[in-house]
Amino acid sequence: MAKNFSSREENYSQWYNDLVIKADLAENSAVRGCMVIKPYGYAIWEKMQQALDTMFKDTGHVNAYFPLFIPKSFFSKEASHVEGFAKECAVVTHYRLKNDPNGKGIIVDPDAKLEEELIVRPTSETIIWDTYRNWIQSYRDLPILVNQWANVVRWEMRTRLFLRTAEFLWQEGHTAHATSEEALAEARQMLDVYTNFAENWMAVPVLKGVKSPNERFAGAIETFCIEAMMQDGKALQAGTSHFLGQNFAKAFDVKFLSKENQLDYVWATSWGVSTRLMGALVMSHSDDNGLVLPPKLAPIQVVIIPIYRKAEQLGPISEKVDVLTKALKAKGISVKYDSRDSYTPGWKFNEYEFKGVPVRVAIGPRDIENGTAEVARRDNLTKEIVPIDSLADYIANLLDEIQVNLFERARSMRNSFTKKADTWEEFVAKLDEGGFIQAHWDGTSETEQKIKDMTKATIRLIPLEPEPEEGRCILTGNPSPHRVLFARAY
Repeated sequence: MAKNFSSREENYSQWYNDLVIKADLAENSAVRGCMVIKPYGYAIWEKMQQALDTMFKDTGHVNAYFPLFIPKSFFSKEASHVEGFAKECAVVTHYRLKNDPNGKGIIVDPDAKLEEELIVRPTSETIIWDTYRNWIQSYRDLPILVNQWANVVRWEMRTRLFLRTAEFLWQEGHTAHATSEEALAEARQMLDVYTNFAENWMAVPVLKGVKSPNERFAGAIETFCIEAMMQDGKALQAGTSHFLGQNFAKAFDVKFLSKENQLDYVWATSWGVSTRLMGALVMSHSDDNGLVLPPKLAPIQVVIIPIYRKAEQLGPISEKVDVLTKALKAKGISVKYDSRDSYTPGWKFNEYEFKGVPVRVAIGPRDIENGTAEVARRDNLTKEIVPIDSLADYIANLLDEIQVNLFERARSMRNSFTKKADTWEEFVAKLDEGGFIQAHWDGTSETEQKIKDMTKATIRLIPLEPEPEEGRCILTGNPSPHRVLFARAY
């Protein structure tokens, strides 16, 4: 496989786009701003889904499905919510097409106008809380712990594969509780679930915190988040969990009879991650040789390539590979034996290196004689000669080692990109270097907006337990009790 694509140093943005396309993860579709997720990319997303779905179910959640279309009137019931999403909504106005009587092709039938226009789901709080009104009467009906795997549409003007598309895949949890304490505990719990997934499956270190009022989810009382750092020094929001208070329950009149026989509004949360995590995965670990995938999310964890010149040499190699494949599969390791004779071993080496397969094994006639095999690891491009008899155990340990190494490497990169700034001049200079900047802020939305307008940097998070430190806001000089985390972001 040819590796003719931009390097990170030359053009990081182009490197990312080239890599996503050439590694067969996704491609642009005929619909502007929408993508086709190709089989290899979707296989990675499936592994993400499986891991997260297990975590959700282990914490007591169940899956359901709600409509793609939402009556427009629902959005007017929660003012801040509609304001947050109004500019991104796709609207269905008619339900039928017909032939143009003037011979100009297919047109929208003007007689098929909907009585009420429908919004194509940008998020599901409104339709779900209208539904919950029918499900909840008393405290015995609570909590409701529901998750939905779905697609959503947000009409983005500037799009990039996985990171920002008009339609994307995600999961959205929507829970209902009898008390604010329960709802807050749920929102925090799901933040921890996302942290566990990002760090232990994606091998991406994240920082936990809460969003500032300006960056908070539309309709939320509090938004908890995890933030990751990409190799180009830009931050990426990797997951959010929202404490919605009673806002949506009040908007949709969802009340319950408490144990004390009092009628009260339900407390709510919502939380979600999306195929944006695919972009985070690519940008966190990959290099100028192609994809680098953490073993836990790699569709193929081990590829075995036979090295031979004569057809009769393939049989003994395949016999050894069959034994090895069974031993690896017994350990839960996904294996591919590529014995195709239509490609050279060198082409195959490049192919699987480019696609980020964590471990490559090469076996030839001389290896059979010596009882060894060559093992190459994708994360650091090193090779070892390993006895075939101990190969299954060696590879199982190696995959664990690669998973840890990728996390530690990403954490080291993130730490090198984390700095402090105490003055405006220092802040601006360090912003241009990229990374997280810990700086003082006076706590006002006005100052936050001015900083964003002047620098394109936003407050990525306020630490969950900020370290007390009296200081002065970098812009206004007003008092500040602790530092917050700024960065330019995707």
